[in-house]
Amino acid sequence: MINRKNRFHGHNYVSRVRGPAVHTDLLSFRFAKNLKRKDYRLAVVVSKKVAPTAVQRNRIRRRLYEIVRKSARFQNTPIDLIIYVKQADVSSVHPDVLQSEVDKLSIKIIQRF
Repeated sequence: MINRKNRFHGHNYVSRVRGPAVHTDLLSFRFAKNLKRKDYRLAVVVSKKVAPTAVQRNRIRRRLYEIVRKSARFQNTPIDLIIYVKQADVSSVHPDVLQSEVDKLSIKIIQRF
């Protein structure tokens, strides 16, 4: 799990993030600069259409939080990130494949930032 300072608090803050998005088959990242903060904030959105049970949604969310935390690619970057999960296959994808997907999208974001 990521630190409390790196998480969004409340639905209203997540809905205010307006910015470009980058996509793969499994995930989408939406991001925006936030010059009021010193560090990044992250939210993972998994809809009920993707994973019908709360157990599945939470498992996907925890996996993605951990991958971003371990990569430390966004440390000390004032950016708001939202990860949208597109497919339920994310819960059964091998961790290395999921890590490579997140890395590809992170590199695209940093190039645009």
